[in-house]
Amino acid sequence: MAKPSSKIHRAWWKECSVYQIYPASFKDSNDDGIGDIPGIISKLDYIKNLGVDIVWLCPSYKSPQVDMGYDISDYYSIADEYGTVADVEKLIEGCHKRGMKLLMDLVVNHTSDQHEWFKKSRSSKDNPYRNWYIWKPPRYDEQGKRHPPNNWISHFQGSAWQYDELTDEYYLHLYAKEQPDLNWEHPPVREAVHDIMRFWLDKGADGFRMDVINFISKEQSFPDADVKDPKSIWQWADKYYANGPRLHEYLQGLGQILKEYDAFSVGEMPFVKDTEEVLKAVRFDRNEINMIFNFEHVDIDHGEFDKFVPGSWKLTDLKAFFERWEKFMYENDGWNALYWENHDQPRSIDRYTQAKEEHRLVASKLLATILTLQAGTPFIYQGQELGMRNVPVEWGIEEYKDIDCLNHWHELLKTKQFDTKAQQIAKQEYQKKSRDNARTPVQWSSAPNGGFTGPNVKPWMSVNPDYVRINAEAEVTDPNSTYHYWASVLGLRKKYLDIFVYGNFEMVDRDSQEVFAYTRQYENQRALVVGNFTDKTLEWDPAANRIKGVKEVLLNTYEEAKKASPRFAGEKWSLQPYEAVAVLVQE
Repeated sequence: MAKPSSKIHRAWWKECSVYQIYPASFKDSNDDGIGDIPGIISKLDYIKNLGVDIVWLCPSYKSPQVDMGYDISDYYSIADEYGTVADVEKLIEGCHKRGMKLLMDLVVNHTSDQHEWFKKSRSSKDNPYRNWYIWKPPRYDEQGKRHPPNNWISHFQGSAWQYDELTDEYYLHLYAKEQPDLNWEHPPVREAVHDIMRFWLDKGADGFRMDVINFISKEQSFPDADVKDPKSIWQWADKYYANGPRLHEYLQGLGQILKEYDAFSVGEMPFVKDTEEVLKAVRFDRNEINMIFNFEHVDIDHGEFDKFVPGSWKLTDLKAFFERWEKFMYENDGWNALYWENHDQPRSIDRYTQAKEEHRLVASKLLATILTLQAGTPFIYQGQELGMRNVPVEWGIEEYKDIDCLNHWHELLKTKQFDTKAQQIAKQEYQKKSRDNARTPVQWSSAPNGGFTGPNVKPWMSVNPDYVRINAEAEVTDPNSTYHYWASVLGLRKKYLDIFVYGNFEMVDRDSQEVFAYTRQYENQRALVVGNFTDKTLEWDPAANRIKGVKEVLLNTYEEAKKASPRFAGEKWSLQPYEAVAVLVQE
């Protein structure tokens, strides 16, 4: 039984929405081909007019950029290509002036191998910084051949251990070899992280998104994974380095600082299968973090052991994920982070719909509706508000920048079975799932390079050629655009705050493979959200789904609500391709 709506704890961050910025691809202000912080500042009014409350800035710190800034070499400085600390201070000021908050990125499971901490750590076994990272001696077989300390593999392919000849030991790197993992068991590491948080909070930052934060506590025996196929990392990782034995102790240390500043927090937590484990992190009275990014729905199209292997899914799979987490969080005083896209995920229109160009506009509105009106804090990724799409199918491997994708390709090239057909399949999967799909520059206008940078400048990554018809300049001036629809949905969420933020969630028509429908109810107020996930017109029976009648049409992806009202007064509703509607219903 759902908890009565009046008993749900209210908080300012539950009522907010978040806009995520990937700085390299947002807006280039100085025509060097790379986005920067002054470019972001120049577009703050555009973001404000969308109706969001928080701007999340992806890592902009000093970095060799092996993994696009997630390999940090100095947490107190900003990468030269992005600007300066002073620019970030101006960005914070600009957000606050417009009534928005700024969220920084906290990447503290690992650093860059160019960070001074790691340079000292690798210099000798007796250096005071040695224990800041995870070092282990080699294993030797009967023939005397050297092997890594265990069989863990990196998320970017290959062993998770890198041999360092200078001290004859291996260091752990769950990502690129240039991203050594910090040793959170060592108290000075935790103290250093706390200092970093205070530094940016004191500058006016309003909180943090925390990168793979559930990896910071590892099983300290570092055992071999009991698997035959190392690709099955997706099935065993949580046993050894995700959600480790001291995770909540560490999170509560971070939470004390967050509470002191009344700061916002969202944690990236892959490999979370145990709902109780999540609840420990996000339950209102735990004082750890506000919410987490769950990964089940963005792994839905992965192959069994490999992201870049074809996978299949049904709409009921997607609905089951949302229903499980919506009801669980609501009934247990937790909170959801709602998202389709981010810097690591492909564009949602191409992932969750089969929409051709003729239906791109309405499909983008469908996804905005279905996501935003659920219980949780909605996150919008740059370009999502424009309905941007995946990279062109014509892209060759030379166009890709994603280290995950490129490492995968190079590993495949080493195999004898990697023939022409296998290469074609791999390229098809890169086009569907590569992180580059989210990282092409934002399309600001129909000018050369989509207005991202100067017309005679080569951008760091190719602009999607569809910028001539999908761009911000066109959409801001078109009241029927995806941009303005997103503003309408976010506005509706605020207007009906009790229902769409604090109301309970009930799935409707659960077994349908074509319709995604749910109700939100707060005391005697009840709303219904229905979406057609097909490219054909459907008839939907509200009475068969316990809907007695419609009081008011709040939002519709095809028409203004007033014009749409008569269509939702009959016994059967005709839902057009990719149509979504939100209505207040009779009790």
